[in-house]
Amino acid sequence: MIVAAFISGAIAAMSFTAAAFFLRFWQKTKDRLFVYFAVAFLLLMVERIMRTVLDMENELAPLVYGVRLVAFLTIIVGIVDKNRVK
Repeated sequence: MIVAAFISGAIAAMSFTAAAFFLRFWQKTKDRLFVYFAVAFLLLMVERIMRTVLDMENELAPLVYGVRLVAFLTIIVGIVDKNRVK
């Protein structure tokens, strides 16, 4: 259990780092796609923290996976927004 929590924390930290990089890229380019990716990685970080803190055998498990779904939908929306004909 301790090892799983440690790995989950490491993944959350990596998600935060990826979000920080995407925000830095957004500051340089002002491309909205980077904001979408940063938000998605922040949501994945929150999802990983929720999975670690909450017991996954209770009724809150779908909520945790819902956060992951929203993160991936955010990436899809960002890609569609980027490729939209203007």
